[in-house]
Amino acid sequence: MAANVRVTCSRCRWSLLTLFTLWVLAGCHGDRRSPPSTQPPSLPIIQTLVVVGFQAPIINGERPELVRNPITGTSFMSWPVPENVVDWLTEQLFEMLAQNKGRHLIPPGQAQGVVESIMQSDTKVGIHPLEMIQDVGKAFGADAVMIGQVYRWQERVGTDYGVETPASVAFDISLVRPSDGAILWRSNYDKTQKSLFENLFDLDTYVKSGGRWLTARELACFGLERLLAEMPGSPADKKD
Repeated sequence: MAANVRVTCSRCRWSLLTLFTLWVLAGCHGDRRSPPSTQPPSLPIIQTLVVVGFQAPIINGERPELVRNPITGTSFMSWPVPENVVDWLTEQLFEMLAQNKGRHLIPPGQAQGVVESIMQSDTKVGIHPLEMIQDVGKAFGADAVMIGQVYRWQERVGTDYGVETPASVAFDISLVRPSDGAILWRSNYDKTQKSLFENLFDLDTYVKSGGRWLTARELACFGLERLLAEMPGSPADKKD
């Protein structure tokens, strides 16, 4: 499955870059549209989910800056994130979601194909990212669209048992309802690994790591698992 997702991501980089451009224009350069309400309505059971995957508001070669997420209206300090990291994180997200057999998933490649089609339409010139996400969801008759941003990705400098600089990652995930753009759920993971003596309240990460200093990918996988465990709307939640 991993290989298939990786190929799909590579074919769709043009549309991803186009979405990045919209993201920057809407989020970093004074878009005055009011952010959508973050008070979730009664959350439906999500049977069909479009997985757009992750975007990086700051790409390699650009300077760190405070960015505004045009989907949720929240602001976050962001650093350059390599494109291969964004692709890998999207791949991991989809694979983890696919472990839940009760939900129909639309993979990132299909979602990006719709993004490309929208961008080529003369009637969609200047479309806002939130409207684009809604259109993508409507194209598949989905209950929700999942999209995220990667704000920071710092690799570990050192070894499993001794580091100069620990791994540090930050990203978020949002669920958007296609019919009206409502944010059904959102959550973020912002973690710089510390030793147990530095942070006695982070015993969970220490236990899961086996006392090792994690790589950025290992730390990110812990974060994805945590966020997806919190995500409501699973078909398994439906009562008979």
